[in-house]
Amino acid sequence: MDISHKAKKIKLLILDVDGVMTDGKVVYTDSGEELKFFDSRDGHGIKMLMRTGIDVAIITGRMSKAVGHRAANLGIEMVYQKALNKIEAYEEIIARKSLADEDICAVGDDLPDAPLLRRSGLAVAVPGAVDEVRLLAHYTTRHAGGDGAVREVCDMIMKAQGTWQAVTSRYY
Repeated sequence: MDISHKAKKIKLLILDVDGVMTDGKVVYTDSGEELKFFDSRDGHGIKMLMRTGIDVAIITGRMSKAVGHRAANLGIEMVYQKALNKIEAYEEIIARKSLADEDICAVGDDLPDAPLLRRSGLAVAVPGAVDEVRLLAHYTTRHAGGDGAVREVCDMIMKAQGTWQAVTSRYY
């Protein structure tokens, strides 16, 4: 089964943060404030994808105010931080939204993401993912985490579902 066929079925995109929405580096200021760097193209891709009716959720093992701010800025309402067992958040989301595993695209880079990738209909890894996660992935992005990987996935889903032209027509 090709990736396009899997992408046509997606109703929900689940994203990890560190290593997927960011490059994975965690920066602390002298005062202890945590800084994260998010890619603006990824954010625009998420916004376009959401305009097509696809939901987006964040499930991350760490707690960060920056993630809350980024999610709010993008309009992402399903945000699970400090999710030490990510599959619990996954199951809560699919039950609440009445979705099946084949409706889910999960993007991850490290072992805590593995259970989500095993279950999801479209499992995506980033190039910097650990070997075990890349082996579970149906697709590995060309772009790195925090550098367009999320945008690549969003574009792939929209193109597979035939919504790309409609959502981008405003720019032409």
